[in-house]
Amino acid sequence: MGASKVEIYSDQTNRIAAIAKVFAHPARVAILQHIASQNACICNDLVDEIGLAQPTISQHLKVINEAGLLNGSFEGKRLCYCLNTDRFEEFQNELITYFKTTTQSCC
Repeated sequence: MGASKVEIYSDQTNRIAAIAKVFAHPARVAILQHIASQNACICNDLVDEIGLAQPTISQHLKVINEAGLLNGSFEGKRLCYCLNTDRFEEFQNELITYFKTTTQSCC
């Protein structure tokens, strides 16, 4: 796949694309749903819960984390995850604004 030239797009367009990338794969949605359903940060139980190999889970977590949707902390050798709810609210507002401005001129 070629370079995406993200620098030619506005910051808003790049943020929308980052949001879409996170939600474009069912495994990422399942990971987010599982993390959201917990009462505390989770550590190392995603493989059993999601049913994918550890390297696959790690790649999905990387995409989710790059979008800013995770908070994490190290406990020994483990990385524990929880949702960055502030970022989720920002995403929600970004998408609402995008859809409102995109659909206003529809025929």
